[in-house]
Amino acid sequence: MSAPRPTPYELAIAPWADERFLPVRRALGDLGVDPWDRDAFLMAKPVVELVHALRPEGGVGEGMDEFVALLHAAFLYWMHGEPLRRLAEAELPGLLGPKAPSPLPSPEPAIEYMQFPPLRIWGAPGQGAAHEPLDGCFLVRRGGRLAVVGILGAHPGRDGFTVIAVEGARPGELSRPDGTPLFGPVMEGGAEAGLHSLTGMEELLELGWRAAGMRGGT
Repeated sequence: MSAPRPTPYELAIAPWADERFLPVRRALGDLGVDPWDRDAFLMAKPVVELVHALRPEGGVGEGMDEFVALLHAAFLYWMHGEPLRRLAEAELPGLLGPKAPSPLPSPEPAIEYMQFPPLRIWGAPGQGAAHEPLDGCFLVRRGGRLAVVGILGAHPGRDGFTVIAVEGARPGELSRPDGTPLFGPVMEGGAEAGLHSLTGMEELLELGWRAAGMRGGT
């Protein structure tokens, strides 16, 4: 049996997580800051210093929102024991099909990373950008809102990965303008290869809510 593929967190963040996040957790406790509140989290001086220390030399430009969403999700993930679920191939139709799962109401905030089967769900970070495979998503649930931080194009041979992020209540009835099913493939040859696509942020948010409602996994 092959070993599970490493997550982007394991590849890029875990090596420095204890060193960087322990002082942040200590400082947030001293300040009385709710770590689940991203705005309050980002106002804390140790977090501001961490953002400056970790951002790439060339800056992040328009990707700052995605960068801070990833940092916040990664900190919560580390703080709560790195809860990971891996979706099995056999569970994919239940996630993406018409009978979508719904998460149970929860008064407590929750964080996890769900890793999807490899090379099955694809998305692009912007209009006209190349499609990349979706490794998985950090799911940060607080009240009636869900922050979804998706990781595209992650693999051991690449220096970094692409981040897409969205937050909100669960979308209402979604449909594509062209009438194709949600998560249907848009890449040439995608249908024959059994692939799925994300065509916008609302689909990513809906995917996150469905993932939060899945049971099982490993």
